[in-house]
Amino acid sequence: MKKNLLSILILALMLVNVVLTSVMMISVMGTNKKTAQLVGDIATVLNFQITDPGKENVVEKVSLADTEVFNLTGSMTIPLKAMEGDTKTTYFIFDLALSMNTKHEDYKKYSEIVSKQEGAIKDAITTVVTSYTEVECRNDMDGVKAEILKAIQDLFDSDFIYSVSISGIKFG
Repeated sequence: MKKNLLSILILALMLVNVVLTSVMMISVMGTNKKTAQLVGDIATVLNFQITDPGKENVVEKVSLADTEVFNLTGSMTIPLKAMEGDTKTTYFIFDLALSMNTKHEDYKKYSEIVSKQEGAIKDAITTVVTSYTEVECRNDMDGVKAEILKAIQDLFDSDFIYSVSISGIKFG
């Protein structure tokens, strides 16, 4: 009789253990899902990209033979954001060239209108550059170029323009 009572007690404790483990797993999975969503939202706000390992976007290397360069006419002179407590306006003067992939599917569609859209392109560039201070421009020119490239790609809603070249840089 004692063996049966012990077996029933062990069975009851095992069932309680399974039920409590199930409850714990359900609550942890819900919390884990909410945490993953929160991390994703924070990454979006900080403008980070979270990708799976091995699935990163591979930038296609475009050969020089498949590249057409469009030089924007004239030098651009853009006022930079003033540093904290500084009243002097600093200007960023530079020449800009866009590298276009002639093998891209959107090249034929947009290449002829790039020169007609030069005003819109310069406006997108101005919007990006005015958000930087002189120190930020000097220290992170690659970041400035990347943000200009993204703004131009967003303008055309295509990535047939794959590179931005800045030359003749002067600060004044």
